[in-house]
Amino acid sequence: MTGDVLPVFDAFTMVLPDDTSCIITVPITLDIASNHGVIVASKTGTFSESYSVCLVENLLQKPSVEELVKNQAILSDGRTLLDTGIIAVRGKAWADLVLIACSSQPMITELLKTRQEMSLYEDIVASWVPAKHAWLKQRPLGEDLVTGLGNHKMFSYCAYDLSFLHFGTSSEVLDHLSGIGAGLVGRRHLCSIPATTISDIAASAVIISSKIAAGVSVGEDSLIYDSSISGGIQIGSLSIVVGVNVPGVDGRFHNDTFRFMLPDRHCLWEVPLLEAGRVIVYCGLHDNPKISLAKDGTFCGKPWKKVLDDLNINEIDLWNSVGTQEKCLWNAKIFPILPYIEMLSVAMWLMGLSDRNNDTLFALWKVSTRVSLEELHCSIDFSRMCRGSTNHQADIATEIVKACLSYGIVGRNLSQLCEDILQKEASGVNICKEFLNMCPNLQAQNPAILPKSRAYQVQVDLLRACGNESVATEVEHKVWAAVSDETASAVRYGFKEDFLETSTKNLGIAYHENNLTGCLSEFFTKKVKVELPVRVDFVGGWSDTPPWSLERAGCVLNMAITLEGSLPIGTIIETTKTTGILISDEDLDQVFVEDFTSIKTPFEINDPFRLVKSALLVTGIIHDKILLSVGLKIKTWANVPRGSGLGTSSILAAAVVKGLLQITDGDESNDNVARLVLVLEQLMGTGGGWQDQIGGLYPGIKFSTSFPGIPLRLQVTPLSASPQLIKELQQRLLVVFTGQVRLAHHVLQKVVTRYLRRDNLLVSSIKRLAELAKIGRDSLMNCNIDEIGNIMLEAWRLHQELDPFCSNEFVDKLFAFADQYCSGYKLVGAGGGGFALLLGKDAASAKEMRLVLEENPEFDVRFYNWNIFLLN
Repeated sequence: MTGDVLPVFDAFTMVLPDDTSCIITVPITLDIASNHGVIVASKTGTFSESYSVCLVENLLQKPSVEELVKNQAILSDGRTLLDTGIIAVRGKAWADLVLIACSSQPMITELLKTRQEMSLYEDIVASWVPAKHAWLKQRPLGEDLVTGLGNHKMFSYCAYDLSFLHFGTSSEVLDHLSGIGAGLVGRRHLCSIPATTISDIAASAVIISSKIAAGVSVGEDSLIYDSSISGGIQIGSLSIVVGVNVPGVDGRFHNDTFRFMLPDRHCLWEVPLLEAGRVIVYCGLHDNPKISLAKDGTFCGKPWKKVLDDLNINEIDLWNSVGTQEKCLWNAKIFPILPYIEMLSVAMWLMGLSDRNNDTLFALWKVSTRVSLEELHCSIDFSRMCRGSTNHQADIATEIVKACLSYGIVGRNLSQLCEDILQKEASGVNICKEFLNMCPNLQAQNPAILPKSRAYQVQVDLLRACGNESVATEVEHKVWAAVSDETASAVRYGFKEDFLETSTKNLGIAYHENNLTGCLSEFFTKKVKVELPVRVDFVGGWSDTPPWSLERAGCVLNMAITLEGSLPIGTIIETTKTTGILISDEDLDQVFVEDFTSIKTPFEINDPFRLVKSALLVTGIIHDKILLSVGLKIKTWANVPRGSGLGTSSILAAAVVKGLLQITDGDESNDNVARLVLVLEQLMGTGGGWQDQIGGLYPGIKFSTSFPGIPLRLQVTPLSASPQLIKELQQRLLVVFTGQVRLAHHVLQKVVTRYLRRDNLLVSSIKRLAELAKIGRDSLMNCNIDEIGNIMLEAWRLHQELDPFCSNEFVDKLFAFADQYCSGYKLVGAGGGGFALLLGKDAASAKEMRLVLEENPEFDVRFYNWNIFLLN
């Protein structure tokens, strides 16, 4: 792809030819085509309702209507084929391209030596189009490209409904920022901007990686990028300023009397040159540099003839060396190389903002060394440009981090900011070390509102930026300990004590002396059995997970189901006359615990009984007198494939906690059990949120929310499912085990770390998941099953943004195959494998999909019969 294209489509739906190259095109109107590349395709080829594949006959660059007609490039509907800048190379053509790339060092050396230029895009594409070979052979190393690649041809894949964004012109950039991309762009990202009372910056202006001094004005919908703007500068609306460093911001120049104005709809760039300092370049937003003087070309939005008349400039002053070329902005020697402020003054004169006959500025401009855009194209000092840009970003990032650590609550992504700072190879690490020394005071500054987990994460990020990985790993343990403590604190008042010292009184267990210990004189057996369903989640997962749910509201839409007619998760707990605790599972593995002090954190990761041991800790049973004279036998089972994603671990924990509270006459309410399981998972070291246990403890379909604070408040709202809704769901929704197993623990740690770092993409994705849960609730209540399918698809896409590894090749292939039958699909839980939900377009589609998948040997999956679990 070229760098000015952003595709918004599924490339896997394209049927591309083998052993050749293929350029992706779309039909476009002639006015847009005049600013871009156009493909001339053969009238014969492969045609369908959604695409066509034809041989490429020629390539045109920014063609006029006359050129389009001459080259027979206009389609029957009056449009032409726009070159999107996206190319696919396959098979033998790809092998030859790799071969020439691997042997290209002599070519690169020759280019550097002769200071010539090769366009990887234009030149390589031309090598696949015989009509361009004559042109290409005149280019640097064109003969080599024709020899190495010219035996292949190129096809055009025209996608009639393809969606993509193009940034080839300045106006397209602004259209994107104010239109479709308005909600996606950080409008004040990586910036240093004064208070609004001493500057005039429109709310719709986009300012990225820039320093803005007091006394600056920026108009609506303008873009300022990678710049430093001093006081007295006025930038109009719908303007673009890139790489401009007006003296004054860094102390090099300051003059209260100097003012510079960039009119509405103008562009301004500052470009470092290889041998002559730097030059300031400007033009109108809609100027086309290649349209000639004779064809009403413009400069700064005005026809060239008017510009020349107004400024008293002769054509020979601008185009004395163009020969037979057409006179246009591209080859006009118009941009002077002068001291900075003089360049700005001349710029205002050329843009028509000074007196009509300003002889001083005219004389200054005429005697100066001037360059055209064409000359500038070959004279840019790219290394200095990149170095200046990275140093500029590093300086701004340094100021932001310093402010965060000195005055703020560290709401920025310090890991990302440190990456910017480390671009300063000489001093970046030392800057990060200085910030690391500020960490001890960080928590003390805002102890009431800055969570310890966030403060520790800041320290981890700074340590890694300093290259101190060993200490960072040690501090990372403090991060997770802090998350655990904060979760425990949020679940209950006064629940900050060490787990090993927590008593049943603190946990609300109504333990009675004469209940169990009374059996010293006359023992009797007490036995409880708890069976629970599994849960499938439609949308909202991750918003229930600490520390998100401790700081922001969480919303989840899920459903409790039985599998194969039974409740698959359960426990039996009974008292025994012999003291000690016997724990066993469905695999007949067992352990007998006689010394209760051995049950302590941290647990071994491979301890198969750490869930039950954690339940004994959070319920406080082993630290009271309950087990001094009686024992316990605890048996657990989960008749669900391992790594199912159905919330098995949390629901089993809920069953054990509920059973222990029942046998001790404790508070076995679902709300209390859900809270204790939330703490239990932190204690186990697996982490996790509240939606799994809520999903298993409460029957039916429910919309659950959490509200941060102390204590954390959970609200479960059952959705009264109509018989019609239940029937349609059970006919259309397929629950299938993919056979792919993946545990969610490491995924959860990565997502939580990104949240602690305040990763912007992650925060926006989880916000959207919570919003979709609310939309899904209303859709279900309205029995709009198709809308639930759309929500599942968007949720699946968001899950892949949160964790790129939540899918795999098998799952992708399964969903691609099922797509024709489905209105929606997703993996349950954190993804990566386990169970999938496939929502058929209707009952017949669901039935057909199940039959086809069961008979297809390529998909070794198992469908489970299920029912919504409803209390009688």
